[in-house]
Amino acid sequence: MGLVLGAALSVQFGSAVAALLFPQAGAAGVVALRLGIAAALLLAVCRPRIRGYGRGDWLVAAGFGVALAGMNGLFYQAIDRIPLGPAVTLEVLGPLLLSVVTARRAASWLWAALAAGGVALLGYQGFERLNLAGAGFALGAGAMWAAYIVFSARAGRRFPKTDGLALALTAAAVIALPIGIADAGTALLNPVTLGLGAVVALMSSVLPYSLELRALRSMPTTTFAVLMSLGPAIATLAGFLVLDQRLTTIELAAIALVIVASAGAVRTPPKTRDHNHEVVRTSQ
Repeated sequence: MGLVLGAALSVQFGSAVAALLFPQAGAAGVVALRLGIAAALLLAVCRPRIRGYGRGDWLVAAGFGVALAGMNGLFYQAIDRIPLGPAVTLEVLGPLLLSVVTARRAASWLWAALAAGGVALLGYQGFERLNLAGAGFALGAGAMWAAYIVFSARAGRRFPKTDGLALALTAAAVIALPIGIADAGTALLNPVTLGLGAVVALMSSVLPYSLELRALRSMPTTTFAVLMSLGPAIATLAGFLVLDQRLTTIELAAIALVIVASAGAVRTPPKTRDHNHEVVRTSQ
């Protein structure tokens, strides 16, 4: 449990550090730094095998990479416009919906309705305060997060160890780097920016992925998924401590509803066991 909570803390506080870099390198530039550095580190450590795979394997790796690039790119565009806590709250609706659909039980739709109530409460004071574009980017990141979960499970079955993740991160970096360079230019070469970018890559990608893989060897996947549903609460704490982002009581109540709905949804057993693994690999 400590490993999973450590991974969640690392991801959300890494996102807060990334937001501090936006004025220097822009959201797209920070995504490029995060994915590029993380891919380089994992390639150096894992040294994935590239021979012996079929066309279907490479399509899964490519899809995994597209999902990673889209999830990170859209999420960083979101937190460039709205507070970290609400952004993660909206983003987590993607995995929540995937959990509801794969469970295929009536109780799951009750949890989905509770989550919808939380989102409606989040918009009680008008999404103008949150910025409509930012909310849209967060929802888009949630959709890509759901795709990430599906491709992560498939890559885990097709590639040994963390080879699939290393190859997918490389594909994501290839997608993100041209966009980041076009947006930030030579600002990405600033030593301070590069240093903080390395911190973001370690906190948001390398460290949490490693902690989660280790934790999943010795704990039930349901417990893992419930702990990951605490993401919006941890993101709210990180936004408050690092970015001085203060939320209203109503917004905090809305985030709490989504957390409860996420925990309830992942504890609702699916009708078939095949989907269980796919709905819990929820690294951001």
